[in-house]
Amino acid sequence: MRLRQWSRDLAMGVGFAFTGRGGWVRAVLMAVGVGLGVALLLLTTALPSALTARDERERARTDFTFSETTPPKTDATLLVANVGTTFRDKDIRGRELEPEGAKAPLPPGVAEFPAAGEMVVSPALKELLTSADGALLRERLPDRIVGTIAEPGLIGSHELAFYRGGEELASRLDGGRVARIERFGEEIPGTSEPWDPVLLLLVLVVFVVLLMPVGVFVAAAVRFGGEGRDRRLAALRLVGSDRHMTRRVAAGEALAGSVLGLVFGTGFFLIGREIAGSAEVFEVSVFPSYLNPSPVLAALVALAVPLAAVLVTLFALRGVVIEPLGVVRTAKQRRRRLWWRLLLPLAGLAMLAPMIGQGSDGGDFNQYLVVGGVMLLLIGVTALLPWIVEAVVARLGAGSVSWQLAVRRLQLSSGTAARTVNGIAVAVAGAIALQMLFAGVEDDFTVESDQDVSRIQMQMSVPEGMPLTEAAEEFRRTEGVRRVYAYSEGYLGERRSDPELSTMVTVGDCASLREVAKLPSCRDGDVFAVSGAEYDTDTDTMAKPGRTVYFDPTYEGSPKGAETAWTLPAVKQAKASLDMTGGERGGLLVTPKALPAAALSSLTGEVYLRLDESVPDVRDLVRNTAKAVDPLSEPMVWVSSERSDRYESIRTGLLVGATCVLALIGASLLVSQLEQLRERRKLLSALVAFGTRRRTLSLSVLWQTAIPIVLGLTLASVVGLTLGAVLLKMTATPVNVDWVSVLAMTGIGAGVVLLVTLLSLPPLLRLMRPEGLRTE
Repeated sequence: MRLRQWSRDLAMGVGFAFTGRGGWVRAVLMAVGVGLGVALLLLTTALPSALTARDERERARTDFTFSETTPPKTDATLLVANVGTTFRDKDIRGRELEPEGAKAPLPPGVAEFPAAGEMVVSPALKELLTSADGALLRERLPDRIVGTIAEPGLIGSHELAFYRGGEELASRLDGGRVARIERFGEEIPGTSEPWDPVLLLLVLVVFVVLLMPVGVFVAAAVRFGGEGRDRRLAALRLVGSDRHMTRRVAAGEALAGSVLGLVFGTGFFLIGREIAGSAEVFEVSVFPSYLNPSPVLAALVALAVPLAAVLVTLFALRGVVIEPLGVVRTAKQRRRRLWWRLLLPLAGLAMLAPMIGQGSDGGDFNQYLVVGGVMLLLIGVTALLPWIVEAVVARLGAGSVSWQLAVRRLQLSSGTAARTVNGIAVAVAGAIALQMLFAGVEDDFTVESDQDVSRIQMQMSVPEGMPLTEAAEEFRRTEGVRRVYAYSEGYLGERRSDPELSTMVTVGDCASLREVAKLPSCRDGDVFAVSGAEYDTDTDTMAKPGRTVYFDPTYEGSPKGAETAWTLPAVKQAKASLDMTGGERGGLLVTPKALPAAALSSLTGEVYLRLDESVPDVRDLVRNTAKAVDPLSEPMVWVSSERSDRYESIRTGLLVGATCVLALIGASLLVSQLEQLRERRKLLSALVAFGTRRRTLSLSVLWQTAIPIVLGLTLASVVGLTLGAVLLKMTATPVNVDWVSVLAMTGIGAGVVLLVTLLSLPPLLRLMRPEGLRTE
């Protein structure tokens, strides 16, 4: 009997949700708000499958395994050269293919091998090459496009990749730049490195911080139309229903709106999935087929959202007295209690406190305590903000008419105002904490380079058989190259095979040699000995005039070297100094005339370039020259520091997620603002009918938004700084506050609210008409 009564009351609530034009508008607004949150939740549940799909695609096309053994040539082997490049900071994956037989394996996504002078490209690269922006890149990739790489051969819809035909790659087979393979998709040997505890902490905090605003918005969306709902419930009390029945009817309304929100959310997700296939965020792109939510997680969302809607509605009704003659909400409300609101953040701090000081060496952080502690601190924002708004607006008074209208409205419904900005406050608090944590641990995952980027900006290895002077001259003629330092490098031994003494030899002109050592007077034909340099112990012994030494001696177990003999001429002494690589270069420094011609084949050439950074696309101009010098080459760009790949991927994931959450924040705030304006349309029309200026009403709406957002952002800053400090203490990192970043986070939050307010002005102006007083 009781179950039947419950079912009847819930069904009545569902009917009320879709009764009349007003009911449909309320239901649709609630469904849109809930649907936006559901769409982002579904996107989150799809992330694991998207990452797995990208990894599987990458493994399926693996060609360089860096194995110590090279398979023999057969009709089923393929020569592959890594010819990837970079264009304006965008990485381009490139391979040169030369099949050695009819059964050579095709790479995924490629129907047939391109011939020499031909290439197949990804759709994104084809679009770039055919655009006006791709003119410089076309000089580097002049091959004729004969096809496109299909989806199975790409990890993302915007990936830049190509395969081109190759010739005579066997002569450059080294297992590194050029390899022979029997199939694609071989696993790279070795086990993955264990995750650093601090990086795992970052991942946990990122997920909590990104998902908490979503939950807050869903909870706020199910309370849309609360005042109209309470009036309907009062009418039910008038015809004889009791309090329990009215609550069940209210739960039915919320249940109907949340289920409709699930439908809207599924539609938003499907639309967003298609849009994701054509979008690229922070150089990350996916295919729509990647975004398949986990069935278990999707089912959890489908159950959790309606349940949360019902619980939030019942929780909201706990302080509302619904009587047959109306709702006791317009009378003076009982002041909100503070004590239990403070318990939430204090409990969060208590959960995080045991892990303070662990750092990277203290073992794993307890993931349950981390998630629980961060959640309680952020939920504390949503609990404290209504109390703060109520306490502050109760003390506000005199001012302009627009100010008084806004303050009085906030005094009557401070809870509604707080709910509007709760989500943005939670997002800003989490963003500040994450910004502090990322900035604090950044140095731990950043390795400073020894490369002196003030002297050299790019470096290239010259291929064997090409004269170094010829390559250097090509770069000197390149626009934007200010200086070229060219060196031939190798090793000398005191005997032909298995020498006990060895030293480095560097060949270059006087200007180049002065960059790596302190020389006395220098002219072509001189030889210098630099002793006492780091890791150099044999130069003093070997650098004796008249002594015979050997270029490229042979060592046991290694291929036979050149073993070119050289009788040392007179040797001048030079002093070691830090070269452009950050180390001391010892050994013999030789000018070109002093070097025996037979020794050139045993040396490798390196070209170091100083660039004029004011020249547009100077690095791409250098890369074009490098491709002309050696089609298989790719010059190296020097950097002052390098970050951990995992740290960078987490940071990129945060930026992508934050962009999605920010879009949700803006859309949800706009829906919430429109819902509040719709609830007040009769009041606004009455004020206009009595002669209130539209400018005054518009300013009052702006004040109603500005006051809560200022209070919310202030609270968010305090909570964010507290959470950030605790997280830094957990990682044993000194607490430093980057106030510029804090102001930037709060400014972004305020900017989103200001933008939403401006977008809501046109509907506001349409509502401010006397005709709005008409009713049926």
